[in-house]
Amino acid sequence: MQNWLPPAPSRELTDDEIASRVVIRDILDTPPVIPKTPKIAFMFLTPGALPFEKLWDKFFQGHEGKFSVYVHASKDKPVHFSRYFFDREIRSEKVVWGTISMVDAEKRLLANALKDHDNQHFVLLSDSCIPLRNFEYVYNYLLYTNVSFVDSFEDPGPHGNGRYSDRMLPEVEKKDFRKGAQWFTMKRQHAIIIMADSLYYTKFRIYCKPGMEYGRNCYSDEHYLPTFFHILDPAGIANWSVTHVDWSEGKWHPKSYRSQDVTYDLMRKIKSIVDSVHVTSDKRKEIQIRPCLWNGNQRPCYLFARKFLPETLDNLMALFSNYTSI
Repeated sequence: MQNWLPPAPSRELTDDEIASRVVIRDILDTPPVIPKTPKIAFMFLTPGALPFEKLWDKFFQGHEGKFSVYVHASKDKPVHFSRYFFDREIRSEKVVWGTISMVDAEKRLLANALKDHDNQHFVLLSDSCIPLRNFEYVYNYLLYTNVSFVDSFEDPGPHGNGRYSDRMLPEVEKKDFRKGAQWFTMKRQHAIIIMADSLYYTKFRIYCKPGMEYGRNCYSDEHYLPTFFHILDPAGIANWSVTHVDWSEGKWHPKSYRSQDVTYDLMRKIKSIVDSVHVTSDKRKEIQIRPCLWNGNQRPCYLFARKFLPETLDNLMALFSNYTSI
């Protein structure tokens, strides 16, 4: 006869946690009201000019009424070339890399985009992002998915759990601390619960920032949303981002693509990737590989890519019709 042990008692939630979870669960359990023509909100987080505005203009052409554009320019006011970007700037604040101001900017974009009830999916993009697919492909991929594409994985190393502070207890336990790229796409209900959250946001605002105790650096834009969704709706996210980035050089920043790098073969190679790869930051450098699943079926992972330098625009414009139809 097997020894039987009762399950360990679950931690008693604080009053703030109970209140937060009641609100969030109510939002998630409320069936969304789908408009006649749902739209995707494309939200650009940029210091100033958008070097690929002409490329995005080409991407949007002919699909009016199916998308909205929002621009958060944190440093310089951009000069726009595309009609889709005129008067689409929101009130912006200064953004400092690695600080909570990055999350604040994301929330500011979401809040403005949520004012339009037709917006049903929300895409966060940087000034170095480009589209990999044509608009119809992206529209159908995002609107008919059963999850949000929020990157989230467990990294036991110094750049993952090593950034955790036990001052986040009791609401954020170390076992739930997650890491991920900030470039998300998400469903409307998930955007709303981010707006509704103050409890977990406050924990990260106070206890996840550069220069924390013992010289550790914690970056909220890499940890807040991955941890938040892992705790509150783990089945509702894909755990990978549909924005491709190349970390193979092993540096603090991803590979930057120059003009000579941009070829039809490069675009085809990125678009053919069907597995999500995460590498832990501990000595083991464990490689975590998961298939990219869209509604349970394996599909190519990426709809967008970064980090492309402005000098690549002409090559991208010349190749756009060919590489987006692959």
